[in-house]
Amino acid sequence: MDDQGSGPGPRPEDGERPVEAGTAAPLPYEGVWRFTASAVDASVPQARHAVRDLLLRQGVPVADDVVQGLLLIVSELVTNAVRHAALLSPTLAVEVAVGAEWVRVSVEDNHPYRPTALETDHGRTGGRGLLLVREITHEAGGLCDVEHTASGGKVVWAALPLKPVRL
Repeated sequence: MDDQGSGPGPRPEDGERPVEAGTAAPLPYEGVWRFTASAVDASVPQARHAVRDLLLRQGVPVADDVVQGLLLIVSELVTNAVRHAALLSPTLAVEVAVGAEWVRVSVEDNHPYRPTALETDHGRTGGRGLLLVREITHEAGGLCDVEHTASGGKVVWAALPLKPVRL
């Protein structure tokens, strides 16, 4: 995977607290990193390991169960891009954005089809990836969505709180 990370300077996203005069600077682990990869099966474990290593290297204070859920989400999103978008999108991008209280992962490809989370069909052996992503995200107290990109592709993302939600 090619790391095109921008380092510690965070890129503002919806819901991120603005840094105003007289307020604290971003925390050392805050930032946005982007990895690109070929849309092939080998990219699935590479993306998962890259995200895990990034969180460790940056010292992100994320709970173990949140990390496990996040890595499963990365695996599912990259797998979907490889299986369903590779024909029109031979490369994909994985972005990790870390804020003071959240971590957001996204997978972008150039295929125009916007997937939807399928309802559980016990007769099918596949097709449940986005449903799983939605459930993991919901259980963690996070958000997920699919958006179109300016280039006509899509980005599928999930944002989770750094600390698990206590229900």
